[in-house]
Amino acid sequence: MFNPDLRGVLKDHLSRYSLVTATAKRAREIAEEAEANKEIITEKPVSLALEEILDGQYTIIEPEEIRNI
Repeated sequence: MFNPDLRGVLKDHLSRYSLVTATAKRAREIAEEAEANKEIITEKPVSLALEEILDGQYTIIEPEEIRNI
């Protein structure tokens, strides 16, 4: 089971809500791209999306007004 340490991602005052929302959005994009290209992905789209976020390939831009909620 993929269980990464998220403290590194959340240290920049990123809220958990933004992380979850961005991960879900990117996972949907990955699944839709695979379906459009008729590809079979063996790993779960959520795992792939979270790996991209942790590797810095996908950045989350959070509005200033929700950063400190």
